[in-house]
Amino acid sequence: MGYYEEIKLSKKSEQHLYVQLYDAIKNHIIQGTIKADEKLPPIRQLAEILCVNNATVVKAYELLEQEGYVYKRVGSGTFVSLKPYPLSAAIESVRLPVDEDLSLMNRGQIQIQEHMVSFASATPTPDLFPVDDFQILLNEVLNRDKGNAFGYQESQGYFPLRESLVAYMRQYGIETKSENIQVISGAQQGIDVIAKAFINPGDVVILEKPTYTGAIATFKSRGAKIIDIPIREDGLDIEALEAVIEKYRPNLIYLMPNFQNPTGYSYSREKKQRVLSLAQQYSFHIVEDDYLSDLSFYHTENTTLKSMDQQDHVIYIKSFSKIFMPGLRLGFLVLPEKAYPRILAAKHASDISTSGLIQRAFDLYLRNGIWKKHIHYMENIYKERYEIMDQVIRKYILPLGITYHPPLGGLNFWLCLNEKFSTNQLYNMAVKKNILIVPGSLFSVDQKDSNCFRLSIAAVYPEQIEPGIQALSEVIKEYIESKDNKKRNTGVYTPLL
Repeated sequence: MGYYEEIKLSKKSEQHLYVQLYDAIKNHIIQGTIKADEKLPPIRQLAEILCVNNATVVKAYELLEQEGYVYKRVGSGTFVSLKPYPLSAAIESVRLPVDEDLSLMNRGQIQIQEHMVSFASATPTPDLFPVDDFQILLNEVLNRDKGNAFGYQESQGYFPLRESLVAYMRQYGIETKSENIQVISGAQQGIDVIAKAFINPGDVVILEKPTYTGAIATFKSRGAKIIDIPIREDGLDIEALEAVIEKYRPNLIYLMPNFQNPTGYSYSREKKQRVLSLAQQYSFHIVEDDYLSDLSFYHTENTTLKSMDQQDHVIYIKSFSKIFMPGLRLGFLVLPEKAYPRILAAKHASDISTSGLIQRAFDLYLRNGIWKKHIHYMENIYKERYEIMDQVIRKYILPLGITYHPPLGGLNFWLCLNEKFSTNQLYNMAVKKNILIVPGSLFSVDQKDSNCFRLSIAAVYPEQIEPGIQALSEVIKEYIESKDNKKRNTGVYTPLL
């Protein structure tokens, strides 16, 4: 404990006190002075030792947690991560070896210059945001609720919105009640509060391979032991999954059963049922991230696991951000009865509550039927882009020996070269031709080089798709024919959503 008393904070420094404290504790963790799984002092105690106010310590601890150096145990305090995984360092300390005029990444985001064709971003362009409709509803909320709209909501979420979400879920065959709904600030927070509630260092979590980068980072930051299992065109290999479950007895399995990110694959109904049977047999929770089941262009199998869950094993995540307005950060969880207290405590510790103004406006959005109209509009927009993309992939890309499974919905396409090739190298060549793709290495736990890559239709306009794919096909052809195509590991890449 003596090392805390040795920390010197200067009020004359240009750095805020909480940043100085964060740096000091972080350095002790990196140097091993503060050991893995060691509990940090209670907030009030450390504030008294350092003669600062409690808020300074709170902010320092929050920053350490965001960076993956520490984790919270609900009701127990703050502890050093088993294997500290500094998230910002993983993002900021490495750069893609590409032209300087491509500015990649500020904590997982990418800046796209006007002359580039981006098949990388999975976020819609701002012209698709329903700004006018939402502005009307915001004004309606403000006229009705006045200043109450800016107050804290209960941590579980605005009650009328939770009632609206119960009705909304019936469309997906999910019968629940408002008490089992937890409003969250986007799917990423949903994954985070679930991890805080259920994962301690060393606990086993099973993921698909490849999978969503934000989930990988979150579970790593909790010190979880991650086992990833390759996904096939109809879902995970169930035999391989059961063998891993039998050996490791996981706490959680994180899945995207419909239009998975990044592959676009969907589980067959049979595999969905078998996963649920395994959850019942081995008593673990399934975290179902319902990424984009709304965008099913041909009425394919997109039944949610939660609607099939008779034993209450599924924690269901739904975000509205991806096909609504990403900056609103709004979503919800449908929880098993026994999970509710732990999730609520983790949510309260995370940000107390999601924006009351946004919750109230979105409640009206659902009640007035505008959300249903918006989904229909987005389906039409993206079905057009999907069909163009599918056609030009078949025309320009498949003749080059690329493998591809049409996803039939969602926003993403997963293409694979021969195993000897590197999509990290392909990425670098494509950037030089002003084409952005996402190399498959981003979506794996070990971030090793991959022969696969993701294309997205979220932020590309119909008239850009064919020339963009034609240009990409030329890059692929050049890469395949080049002498410098030996597979090699070029390092860690900054996540693109």
